[in-house]
Amino acid sequence: MAPAGKSLLVIDDEAPVRESVAAYLEDSGFTIFQAENGFSGLELIKKEQPDVVICDLRMPRMDGLSVLRSIRDIAPHTPVIVVSGAGVMSDVVEALRLGASDYLIKPIVDLEVLEHSVMRALQQLQLERDNQSYRENLETAIKSLQASLAELQEDQRAGRQVQQKLLPESPQTVADFRFEYHICPSLYLSGDFVDLIPLNDHSFGFYLADVSGHGASSAFVTILLKHMTFRLRREYRDRGASQPVYPSEILAYLNRGLLNTDLGKHVTMFGGVIDTRRNTLTYSVGGHFPLPVMVSGDKAEFLEGGGFPVGIFDHAEYDDHQISLPDTFSLVAFSDGILDLLPQKRLSDKESQLLSVIQKSKDVESIKAAFGLDTLTESPDDIAVLVLSRNH
Repeated sequence: MAPAGKSLLVIDDEAPVRESVAAYLEDSGFTIFQAENGFSGLELIKKEQPDVVICDLRMPRMDGLSVLRSIRDIAPHTPVIVVSGAGVMSDVVEALRLGASDYLIKPIVDLEVLEHSVMRALQQLQLERDNQSYRENLETAIKSLQASLAELQEDQRAGRQVQQKLLPESPQTVADFRFEYHICPSLYLSGDFVDLIPLNDHSFGFYLADVSGHGASSAFVTILLKHMTFRLRREYRDRGASQPVYPSEILAYLNRGLLNTDLGKHVTMFGGVIDTRRNTLTYSVGGHFPLPVMVSGDKAEFLEGGGFPVGIFDHAEYDDHQISLPDTFSLVAFSDGILDLLPQKRLSDKESQLLSVIQKSKDVESIKAAFGLDTLTESPDDIAVLVLSRNH
């Protein structure tokens, strides 16, 4: 049965099809509006504000894709289920790109399939409404940053302040894990970014990203990363806590998203998921270097991993690595700007120096002091350090 008070709009130029769909869904408890073309459908959307729109793709005068584009302008949060007898794959891709929540092929022999699609769209809509406050704050920050980037020559300081608002609180505690970080931008705006992502009641994700280049263009990509991971977080919540979250999926998702932007930017990333029930870290590496360092007791060693940078290759694949976590440990990750601070000539000597320093300095404050990050006045690259630790 339909949730109480939910309304649907059916847009289809074929009256028998439209009326049969409307009759079935009305019997299921929905309030139904009907429109015989895209223009009248858009007018009903403005007037009645339906919860879900079901729209035929092939219609005269104004086709379903045009309707979908218009709905994105006048009612951007309204789920749209596209229905068509054409079954053209390019139309499917375009409809989904424009934000359609589902795509069904006519004739729909079993209308329960359509009802199931409607219920799923309503669940997604409810999740969006539950996160409305968070989303509004995030979108406000993104819009503010975009405006600042356009005026970067005059107001770089304001842009930096906006970007910092999108960063997570540091330090903070999740379960019995301490999360902290420090970022030293080479310019006002940084291409390095970190985030902490609550996934469900027993797991959370985190990542360190290093965008190619510096300044405003690289900082803009960090905002895209924040936006994409927020959308992915909603999808994982919809999947349910019983489904595991794999960092390789997150990197693959971000890879596709960056390629679709055509910005010509790529990102090296280290991302992990902590499962507090299993006491495990599952992580994936997207071309990130230097590799993170795990410190436990008197032992400090680089984690294993490789993989392609994010945002370069269409079919890049990423591997998951899983380790059991010691009772007491520090996991330390740097962006590659840290290597520019080390005086050693050979990479192997730089890596040895990193291990030596981290073995003695296992938190952000002591690492900042060891590398002089607080007093650093000039650096050829952004420098970020992320520390995840637990001390029982």
